[in-house]
Amino acid sequence: MVPKAPDPLTAQSSLVLIEKVRKGDVAARDALIERYWPRLERWAHGRLPRGARDLHDTTDLVQDTVVAALDRLHEFTADRDGALQAYFRVAILNRIRSLADRERRRGQTVALQSILADHAASPLEEAIGMAALESYDRALERLRPEDREAIILRIELDLPYDEIAHALNKTNAVAARKAVSRALVRLALEMQLDG
Repeated sequence: MVPKAPDPLTAQSSLVLIEKVRKGDVAARDALIERYWPRLERWAHGRLPRGARDLHDTTDLVQDTVVAALDRLHEFTADRDGALQAYFRVAILNRIRSLADRERRRGQTVALQSILADHAASPLEEAIGMAALESYDRALERLRPEDREAIILRIELDLPYDEIAHALNKTNAVAARKAVSRALVRLALEMQLDG
């Protein structure tokens, strides 16, 4: 079996791919989706309100939102490599909030017997509980953008420190690890104030 040659687009920075997408390059668009999709889906999982899970799947939500965000790429200003990921996260979070608002307005849901509906807590909800997740989100919003980004990259997206260093414009993985540690201390203090 002959090994598959690496795709040259996967080695290009997101900033380069963004410019290609703006010029209509479909392969660059696919490369961006492939690069960010797993991270965004992992990040979004557990954030979709339980009541909305019956009607919406996290995978579909991420797909719809990323495709729509790519269609509005002309409105996006890329100032660094990690900016696109943050742009996608904000778009997904706005979509989740919209679904949560719609769910609240919709009123009480009548339970139907279905093997498709998943009412179980997500892995994130099981790990930290819904109240703690809400406190975490509120505290995270109060942090400086650099601290918030460091925490999301490490804790929510589970990126290695060398990738975090690149995204945060740090000199190396050790500097990224220190930035994440300091950000986590600030988050803990904010969560204490929230509680």
